[in-house]
Amino acid sequence: MAVELCLLLLLFCGSTISEVQPIYKPPPGTLDFGFVPAKTYDTGAYHEPGPIGILFKVVHAFLYLVQPNPFPQDLIRKLAQQKFGNTQGDYQKPENVVLTLQAIYYEIGFIVSAALGLLFILLLPLVGLCFCMCRCCDNCGGEMHQRQKKNADCQRSCFATFLFVASLIISIGVLCAYAANQHLTNQVRGAKKLVNSNFKDLKVFLNDTPAQIDYLVSQYNTTKDKALSDLNNVGPLLGSRVQEQLGKEVRPALDAALTMAGAIRETKEALENVSVSVEVLQEGTERLHGNLTDVKMHLSNTLNDSACAAAQAASTCNIIRNSLNQLNINANFSGLPGVSSQLAKVNDVLKIDLSSLVQKGYAAFNDTPDLVVNQTKNILSDIKNVLESIGSNISNFTKTLPVQKIIADLTVYLTQSEAYVQDYFPVVEQYDFYRWLGCLILCCMVVLIVIFYYLGLLCGTCGYDKHASPTTRGCISNTGGNFLMAGVGFSFLFSWVLMIVVVLTFVTGGNIEKLVCEPFEDKTLFKVLDTPYLLNQHWKNYLSGILFKNPNINLTFEKVYSDCKENKGIYTSLHLDHLFNINEFLNISMYTEDVALRIEHIQINLSKIILLDEIGKENLLNFSSSGIEGINFGAYLTEINKSVTKVDLLSFANDLEARADQLPKGALENALKGHANNIRMIHSQQVVPLEQAMKYVKARSTLNQSIRLLKRTSSELTVKVKNVISAVNAAQLLINNNASLVIVQETKKYMDTIIGYFEQYIEWVKESIAMEVAACKPIANVIDTAVDIFLCSYVTDSVNTFWFGLGGSSMFLIPAIIFAVKLSKYYRRMDTEDVYDDSVEQW
Repeated sequence: MAVELCLLLLLFCGSTISEVQPIYKPPPGTLDFGFVPAKTYDTGAYHEPGPIGILFKVVHAFLYLVQPNPFPQDLIRKLAQQKFGNTQGDYQKPENVVLTLQAIYYEIGFIVSAALGLLFILLLPLVGLCFCMCRCCDNCGGEMHQRQKKNADCQRSCFATFLFVASLIISIGVLCAYAANQHLTNQVRGAKKLVNSNFKDLKVFLNDTPAQIDYLVSQYNTTKDKALSDLNNVGPLLGSRVQEQLGKEVRPALDAALTMAGAIRETKEALENVSVSVEVLQEGTERLHGNLTDVKMHLSNTLNDSACAAAQAASTCNIIRNSLNQLNINANFSGLPGVSSQLAKVNDVLKIDLSSLVQKGYAAFNDTPDLVVNQTKNILSDIKNVLESIGSNISNFTKTLPVQKIIADLTVYLTQSEAYVQDYFPVVEQYDFYRWLGCLILCCMVVLIVIFYYLGLLCGTCGYDKHASPTTRGCISNTGGNFLMAGVGFSFLFSWVLMIVVVLTFVTGGNIEKLVCEPFEDKTLFKVLDTPYLLNQHWKNYLSGILFKNPNINLTFEKVYSDCKENKGIYTSLHLDHLFNINEFLNISMYTEDVALRIEHIQINLSKIILLDEIGKENLLNFSSSGIEGINFGAYLTEINKSVTKVDLLSFANDLEARADQLPKGALENALKGHANNIRMIHSQQVVPLEQAMKYVKARSTLNQSIRLLKRTSSELTVKVKNVISAVNAAQLLINNNASLVIVQETKKYMDTIIGYFEQYIEWVKESIAMEVAACKPIANVIDTAVDIFLCSYVTDSVNTFWFGLGGSSMFLIPAIIFAVKLSKYYRRMDTEDVYDDSVEQW
């Protein structure tokens, strides 16, 4: 049935996985397939013994002393592979003799211990029989006579102490044995819950597998939906990719053309600003020039007066006359060349909206995704039909698998096994009760002996009178001695029975611990089982031979157990790929190849995209020949940077007034001072506004900025325009002639993205099959429960602790017998005693 389940999983895996060999594998968008539904298993394959675990560790330490040798892997392999015949000669073969000696050497600790136990079993009853017969002949302490000794009290105390210690050790041993006996019974009674838990997990394992299979199949829809989503968005995806690649050349060209269109508008504005600003500044400077000319003329007339001919005024008048040339404007905007012709040409250029033409180019280029959508409708429809057919084939195939039948058969088998266990579990409990009762009787034997010793010590100690002679001892003391001898008698009767049980359980339990439990814990037991040709002389690998009828497949017990322990899928654990190649069962590469072929045949024509027509190009050429590069920018900048007048009028007026004061009082002085005041008035009313008034400051600033802008724009304007036109032509040529190469490249990437979704699904299914689907943790739990928990922790540890306690008690019966016999002489009432003559003593 297990093999059928494995085949089922193989069939499913084959129905959902195929092998695809992509040429190019970009990192596609990661698909979220969620988590494969998995229920939690209840069984915890771990046992904590509790306080009695301390005793278990002590027993393990004792067994290590008895058997310190490591697990004999090679010896067991050779013994299992060696053929021992029925004839005497087979056992006498050298190789068999060597193996026998090696086995004896490994088991020497158990052999010596068992030999000592057998010696105990044989000798102790014989010694007891001889001891009884000897005492019946009034020997061996049987004579009811005690010699008086000076150290009698010391000997009695020592014997009593030694007997008490021995009895105490025997009591501890029997308590350990009882605790182990009771622990085993409790664990057997509680094992039913653990067994039920394992069966429950196995049922969950079976019932959960179909749901996991359905989930894996259903997640194909996630792949299909994502692929359909990308196909429905072929414009934003493929079209945008093509547009992005072409845009590396197209957008800079259009941006340059749009920038040039903006430069044309800016040039017009700058030319207009130059015209207006020059007019404003010309108006201000011409009025100032006229007023300064009038002042200079009147001042010259005044200096021509006869008063200046006088000796006192002649030199001063000459100085003033020589400075009249300074009364003139410095910045002469009237002489600047006009820009009306350039402005007229630019206005003609602007009659055609170049920006609008460029925006049309942008719009046409941005319609690339829509062109892709319109030109791929038929092909995408075929691809969608292929995707639907893949999903239909997978769904139809999974419906043909006898999943429910196999699960139902396995469930019936599991239910029958569970019913069988449930029916026989009361029988196990009943036999365990018999075992518990037998072990309890053995413990009671020891307890009976110990009770006699304790009663003997109690009565003997309490009833002993050191002043009484041996023949006059009290009844209580005599009873104590009788109890001790009764304990000795029962020790001889029971000890050999106890030792038989101890030897049998010691040899059995000790070897199970050393040969099964310890190697199972470190997995060396699996290594032995995985030895080639061990379990079957014709099979190299036994497990693969059983499951696959192919013993050459490297399938080991250790690997299967480890994988199941890690809760991996049964497909990985059992290497079911050797039984069924999941990549060949249902090969969906033919579908993906069909999808790839159809995508590769996508033809996209972008020749309808016009970036900039001939009118726009001609408009750019007209702008380059507008003549703005012929403007004398140096003249403009020179006049802008000049001051309004050649001299500071306030300083000139102050200087004129100061020189007038040097003249004699009269009409000439007054006239010169009047001219100084006129100059001050011209400064305040005309020069200051030209320098500070917002109208003139703004006109000067605007003129400065506009001239500089025109200078930058005109710099190599013809070359710039030619470069823009060349870039647009190159981009248009790329779209018309070389776009097919870009389209092929981007179509391939788009195809690989679509195929990548299927590869993600395939890899996810493989990973899920390997790690999550039909996770075989319950199988490892069953093995752990049977071997590690039940056999080793429940049974072996309890049995070993039982013989350890009972054996210790049995061994200490020997010193207890000796001390009890010695001590009883001091407690029992004697028939005769030593009598000393007084005269002899005096002599």
